[in-house]
Amino acid sequence: MTMRVALVTPPYHSGVVETAGRWPNVAFVYMAGALRAAGFEPVIYDAMTMGHTLSDIAGELERIRPDIVVTSAYTPSYPKSVDLLRIAKEVVPGVATGIGGVHAHFMYEEVLTRDGDVVDFVLRGEGDVTLPELVRCLDAKDDPAKVAGIAFMRDGAVHATPARAFVADLDTLQTAWDLVDWSIYQFFPKPDTNLAVVSSSRGCDQACSFCSQQAFWMRKWRARSAEHFVNELQMLHERYGVGVMMLSDETPTLDRQRWERILDLLIERDLGLDLLMETRVDDILRDEDIMERYRAAGIDHIYVGVERTDQATLDMFKKNTEVQMGKRALDLINAQDIITETSLVLGLPDDTPETIQATFDLAVHYDPDLAFFLTIAPWPYADIYEDLKPHIVSWDYEDYNLVAPVVKPKAMEVDELMKLVIDCYRNFYMGKLKRVPSMSRVKREYFMITMKLLMENSYLRQHMGGLGKMPTEVDSLFKRYL
Repeated sequence: MTMRVALVTPPYHSGVVETAGRWPNVAFVYMAGALRAAGFEPVIYDAMTMGHTLSDIAGELERIRPDIVVTSAYTPSYPKSVDLLRIAKEVVPGVATGIGGVHAHFMYEEVLTRDGDVVDFVLRGEGDVTLPELVRCLDAKDDPAKVAGIAFMRDGAVHATPARAFVADLDTLQTAWDLVDWSIYQFFPKPDTNLAVVSSSRGCDQACSFCSQQAFWMRKWRARSAEHFVNELQMLHERYGVGVMMLSDETPTLDRQRWERILDLLIERDLGLDLLMETRVDDILRDEDIMERYRAAGIDHIYVGVERTDQATLDMFKKNTEVQMGKRALDLINAQDIITETSLVLGLPDDTPETIQATFDLAVHYDPDLAFFLTIAPWPYADIYEDLKPHIVSWDYEDYNLVAPVVKPKAMEVDELMKLVIDCYRNFYMGKLKRVPSMSRVKREYFMITMKLLMENSYLRQHMGGLGKMPTEVDSLFKRYL
């Protein structure tokens, strides 16, 4: 009988980011494609997007009857991932379980020693080759120690097999987009079209001290060919009605020649897509002469990580950029009527009300369309962790969501920090709202829809006291433009 593998997204809800929409787990799409190519039967089950409780998940797993359940975890979602695997063990006798993702990759020893009763295998690094090989091994009742890139308990101790090399040619990977339930995925600012997350490259060559990506990818970067990537976008649009594509890449623009080819193909094919992406400010500055092609290619929304507006902190973060570069990059994007988004990191050990105010003032000066004021999360595998560790006030991984304060500044109480974070959100967006009449039509419509979503549905409003009562003149803007 063919081994059935359930790829299940844990029922973790992260708050602010869910305000924007719902999107499929692209890593599961790749792993499902690899499993099917190897002769197994994959099932993709997005318990998070479907809003399923643990009871719902139990019922669904009883219906699927998988031989193996695999989930993934980044740090705040990890506890819910363990809950999911515990339920799987309870309702499917004899099921094997696995977990991958950034948190499990780095913290596999803690995962197995603490939760080894429900976690059978940790998948370390990329799972595209590792997972089918592990399933084949289990199907044959062979020794999993032969499978590279995993960890498991043996004789009461953690056993880690040698690391697996990265996939050399990303164009060779297969996908299983047909297993995605497209009815549940939507970009809320444009609700009449499906939303997909796509990947044109993997990796990051930077050394940011607060981030996990540079360590996970070992500062290596690989890319799909421009033609292969754009062919996938066209297929998703024509076959599944996907109209908004979100790039999961950290730096899709790293290779300018390849990036230009992607833009040219998108312009040539004129697919009518909206693309949302993240990139670095230095790549935007490099591309000043081709920013018009970004807009023509359908790039609709760009996130750049400004992080802080003082050079000392940027240097501590190892951002390899200068403060003024962020402002210039946002200006270039804004000039093309592309939605700009950035984030500012608050709550560092040396932060004070004055440094937070200074960061806020410069955020207003930078003038992104959307700004998110994030509290520093002490990822236990990040370079900066040892500096933050003495100031950590919560050891509950679910709090490490960039919203709840987990690090206490030396000169502030946690409640005071939280109030200042909320003040930053309130003052930034109230200020932007008052400028709505002067915005371009494109930005005005996008901003008003996004603001309504933030005000009505976000984690900030529901769990942290809200953003305050709408002034009458601002409320009238909603009535006028929505």
